[in-house]
Amino acid sequence: MERPAPEKPSLRPRFPVRTGLDRLVEGGFAELAGQRIGVISNPTGVNGRYSHLVDLLHAHAQDTGGLTIGGVFGPEHGFRGSAQAGDTEGTGTDARTGLTVYDAYNASQATWEGLYERASAQTLVFDIQDVGSRFYTYIWTLYDSMAAAARRGLRYVVLDRPNPAGGKAYGPMMTPRFTTAVGKKEIVQQHGMTIGELARFFNGEFLSAEAGRPVELEVIECSGWAADMMGGDTNVPWVMPSPNMPTPDTALLYPGTGMFEGVSSLSEGRGTTRPFELIGGPGFDYHWSDRLNAANLPGVSFREAYFTPTFNKFVNTLCAGVEVKVTNPQVFDPIRTAVAMLVEARKYPAFAWRADAWDSARPHWIDKLSGSERLRTMIDAGASPDDIIGAWQEELAAFDAQRRPYLLYPR
Repeated sequence: MERPAPEKPSLRPRFPVRTGLDRLVEGGFAELAGQRIGVISNPTGVNGRYSHLVDLLHAHAQDTGGLTIGGVFGPEHGFRGSAQAGDTEGTGTDARTGLTVYDAYNASQATWEGLYERASAQTLVFDIQDVGSRFYTYIWTLYDSMAAAARRGLRYVVLDRPNPAGGKAYGPMMTPRFTTAVGKKEIVQQHGMTIGELARFFNGEFLSAEAGRPVELEVIECSGWAADMMGGDTNVPWVMPSPNMPTPDTALLYPGTGMFEGVSSLSEGRGTTRPFELIGGPGFDYHWSDRLNAANLPGVSFREAYFTPTFNKFVNTLCAGVEVKVTNPQVFDPIRTAVAMLVEARKYPAFAWRADAWDSARPHWIDKLSGSERLRTMIDAGASPDDIIGAWQEELAAFDAQRRPYLLYPR
């Protein structure tokens, strides 16, 4: 079968962008002067020279005595990033700085408050690279740590970073019944905000109800970034935010192809060098890529692919499927793309949704990822991608309007 010629890649210059950390360093850490700091970060918290926030703060404290670091808090995968999905490095001492690093993965708000007390923190500093998806856990680390800081009357400083998936919002809204650690509040699947904008949104929309008051929040903004820039468009260093997020291209796809975690019969590419770009499983074949290419989805092409995962699903088992190639990030819609992939995959006899035996009331993981039963039930009923996408346009438009007062960058 002859496939349509792929779109020409969008060739864009690399724009010079200064992150919040770059600007903090350039200002001599003035915003933190005289404070006892608690740092929430991971390997992504680096400046343009790949120097880490904690190392820079520690050196500044040693040289000037202008601030004190009470402790460091590590999210999923750990502060130095050595743990796989759903794991941590535990609590320990950082070899480079001698600082205590507290394990904060899956910490409740009450646990966060206890950690702040142990660290005697006055000001929290958050610097983690997000990838723009509701089910990436760092944004919920942000949320819970902000709520705990609000309860204790602490100051909270976010060092902003570009969103590698850009500033457009896509996808369905989370519904209260399906909230979990991968989606705690009512936001859409691809929120289209920087971590600083999202902090402002959380503070304005949720924290008064959650914590009784908003947190004292300061966002140190990026300079030079605009919301139509993607991860590969800037000179901001890319450090893997997690072991299965190796490149900015992965981040473009993840808000969509991350949903394949909710399919038991298909690997989402974990255990390969291209997670969330390679999707496939036993019982699938080249017809999947042919049908997807025939759909002429905007900004994307599909390569027939075969791979053998080394861990996670289908270890040492040959999988057939597709490699998803973004040809034009400016028109690419990751969630529309993933919906079309799911609709075609559902036609195979081998297809099966992942079932969670531990949650009999909400047994389908895909419902927790997509925010409700709607996506799954519409696919099972044979709905078209256009009908499925159309079902959430009203809630998406409402969210787009709701977030507008909290945005910081040109759109």
